[in-house]
Amino acid sequence: MTLMHKLLGAAASLAITATAVMADPAIIFDLGGKFDKSFNEAAYSGAQKWADETGGSYKEIELSSEAQREQALRRFAEAGNNPIVMTGFAFASALETVAKDFPDTKFAIIDMVVDQPNVRSVVFNEHEGSYLVGVAAAKASKSGTVGFVGGMDIPLIRKFACGYVQGVKATNPDATVIQNMTGTTPAAWNDPVKGAELTKAQIAQGADVVYAAAGGTGVGVLQTAADEGIFSIGVDSNQNYLHPGSVLTSMLKRVDVAVFEAFTEGENLTTGFNVLGISNGGIDYAVDENNASVFTDDIKAAVEAAKAGIVDGSIEVHDYMSDDNCPVM
Repeated sequence: MTLMHKLLGAAASLAITATAVMADPAIIFDLGGKFDKSFNEAAYSGAQKWADETGGSYKEIELSSEAQREQALRRFAEAGNNPIVMTGFAFASALETVAKDFPDTKFAIIDMVVDQPNVRSVVFNEHEGSYLVGVAAAKASKSGTVGFVGGMDIPLIRKFACGYVQGVKATNPDATVIQNMTGTTPAAWNDPVKGAELTKAQIAQGADVVYAAAGGTGVGVLQTAADEGIFSIGVDSNQNYLHPGSVLTSMLKRVDVAVFEAFTEGENLTTGFNVLGISNGGIDYAVDENNASVFTDDIKAAVEAAKAGIVDGSIEVHDYMSDDNCPVM
């Protein structure tokens, strides 16, 4: 072996070692993109907060098709990224396969449980937060009719709807809740035009508060509510700023916290089952300068009472994912 070959071999070895030591975390955003102003954007905020606070860097990709899920996971795993975080239940099948092939890589999936030794499964008590904004909707409504616009018609979004209806009915048993789902395919997460159409239809039926749990589709719901002079309720991220004085509040699903914690733990990521809810700060509602004038003291008192009841167990919110017989739907 010549001296040049030895030097090249040593350089390659050092490069491999450096890659192993300096492994960047990675995140895969679901369909709808990282700037959907909702679920994906909350995840992006968590990743960016980690980068800002640590000076670290991370890899990312925004999916444009269902077929890219396994490909993206494999690409990052082969590159040595660790941990790899993915946003959304639809990654479950691909992750089941890829996690087995890369046992030394840690993965975190949000909104689904994948039972593999190198996977952290993060789920949220969305029904609790939806109950809170249901209380707010019932208190704010003058017509006694409120609405719900969901994204893809899946059990997870039914979970949002069930919690919302429970909160509305607990506050006003005579209230009417109109519910619509945007569609049955992943395209339902990114169809603001359809969101706007459904909102207009609900307004025509008397709804004066509409809760959107529909990813990017919800942008159309919030815009139409503002245009038509009614209240909307945002989801996942704090969306109050989009239409100040029109967005009554936002149901906060702290996906940002889940991503930040996963990136912070890095290659030492604790795997297993993680649940984030009201009691541990994973679920909440938003009050800020953008909705302070409409989120009255009366509404806040009612929501805070409900929040305390959920934490101490005196209020039990039905979880549709555990039992799809929602008691109020």
